[in-house]
Amino acid sequence: METPLPAFVLVEPQLAENIGGVARAMLNCGLTELRLVAPRDGWPNPAAYGMASGADVVLDEARLFATGEEAIADLRHVYATTARHRDMVKHEVTPARAAAEMRRYTAAGERCGVLFGRERIGLLNEEVTLADRVVVAPMNPAFTSLNLAQAALLVGYEWFQAGDDTPEERLVEAGTFRAPRREILFLFEHLERALDVHGFFRVDAKRPSMVKKIRNFLLRAQLTEEDVRILHGIVTSLTGKKKEEL
Repeated sequence: METPLPAFVLVEPQLAENIGGVARAMLNCGLTELRLVAPRDGWPNPAAYGMASGADVVLDEARLFATGEEAIADLRHVYATTARHRDMVKHEVTPARAAAEMRRYTAAGERCGVLFGRERIGLLNEEVTLADRVVVAPMNPAFTSLNLAQAALLVGYEWFQAGDDTPEERLVEAGTFRAPRREILFLFEHLERALDVHGFFRVDAKRPSMVKKIRNFLLRAQLTEEDVRILHGIVTSLTGKKKEEL
């Protein structure tokens, strides 16, 4: 069974350019199912494609609906995005929580969707009522306004991140890799021999402690193979001798 992707439902979007911006944000995050409810300027609309910047597949496959009820009729779980608190009892969740829930639902084959409202006034209360949960992003309380594409990217990014295994930190540098430990140890030996020759370690008793400190701060730099070669060259240049002579 193919895992369904969440549908992004734009309710009465006003500008075709905003639809294109949403399509771009969706494809950035691996989402392709766009549903449009009564877009003001009609559909299809060529003005959307320029703003989509190549996310044509999302626009080409976009589905048109007359009402919000029709657009969500086949969905089992519906979320409504809003920046305003509504006069109703609804569970509010962050985009991250909504994404985690949708990951679980879609993994079980259950279709989900996210409602986005009009650029000027957002969703009507009657439309929010159609949703199971309300998605509210933690923002500066003095200014919570997002445009349509920003809101789509915020939810879409959390969806993508919830299923992404990219490490939180990694070294990315063209043409080089982290140096093997043997090369780093050889660098330590080269540097320490040079420091011995030039009298850096004036007090023998303190030499072991100073060596540890030097090695520790070099290791914190997460040296690449190129870094090690450069440092070998620096040591050789400063000492005026070839490595073999040290």
